[in-house]
Amino acid sequence: MTTSEAPAKRRQRGPTDPDRRGRIARAAIKVIGEQGVNALTHRKVAAAAEVPLGSTTYHFATLDDLIAAALATAAERSVAQLREWERALPPDADIAEALADFVMDSVSDKREDTMAEYNLYALALHRPRLRKAAVDWDRALADVLSDRTDSVTGRMLGVLLCGLLMQAVLSDEPEDRGELVLLLRRALDGSA
Repeated sequence: MTTSEAPAKRRQRGPTDPDRRGRIARAAIKVIGEQGVNALTHRKVAAAAEVPLGSTTYHFATLDDLIAAALATAAERSVAQLREWERALPPDADIAEALADFVMDSVSDKREDTMAEYNLYALALHRPRLRKAAVDWDRALADVLSDRTDSVTGRMLGVLLCGLLMQAVLSDEPEDRGELVLLLRRALDGSA
């Protein structure tokens, strides 16, 4: 080697993509939202995340690991969206109207995300490893809603919101916003 030739540079090791694990989990949510849990494979997730297949199996050795990460990510995202929604409401907001809008947005513009979330949530029924994340999700939802009401009402609204969203994504019929407002108002006020 002559003095003018520089040695070949070695590729630098280390975290070149610090969000790769998160991107893979979000891609799993996308695949589940589009095709369902039974269609989930490392290969489909790798394609959706635009990463090599080996990255998905490196970060998540099994599909159960991938599903657990997807559930945790979906729960975090869902609660963050609800917190953002709650913070954006004026202090004197009509909670029944505001929650009806939240449901309508969740089953129209965000329908695929909502479907993925409830696919993952329902898996916890038969996969004990997922239960803590699902229960924590429920608690966080109730906590956010309690900020506008009280703890008992917040929990009741969380249960009602889960049921309304689940029914809405199961149905092919569009949701009736007016009916949602009536249901939520009845729950909040005890009257229609």
